Amino acid sequence: MLIIKALHIIFVTSWFAGLFYLPRLFVNHAMATDAATLERLTLMEHKLYRFMTPLGIIAVSLGMWLWMGYGFSGGWLHAKTTLVTFLIGYHLYCGRLVREFAAGRNTRSHVWYRFFNEVPVLVLFAVVFLVVLKPF
Repeated sequence: MLIIKALHIIFVTSWFAGLFYLPRLFVNHAMATDAATLERLTLMEHKLYRFMTPLGIIAVSLGMWLWMGYGFSGGWLHAKTTLVTFLIGYHLYCGRLVREFAAGRNTRSHVWYRFFNEVPVLVLFAVVFLVVLKPF
């Protein structure tokens, strides 16, 4: 089971790398004006989203495997599960934003994306504290 736990941590870390970087690309995309830059950012966003989606699926699947194998319980797990569910929604919303940028339909400023970019950082802090401290 320790191998599963190690793989879970690796895939969560990899998924978060994508969740940190993709919204940063949105910031740059919202600021860009020339066609070549817009095209390059659209391609980068699409490729990154396609790459990070399987990482997220594997991370969540391994987390579920750990939950079933260890039989974790308690309020901390409910809180963590809620945050992971929110993070899955955030990931899917990023996919929607990738499609909107590709279609040239972005309606938000780079400032909005700068705040949007911080959401996974806050979720990561909360999840790590919940898992380590198990406060409930």
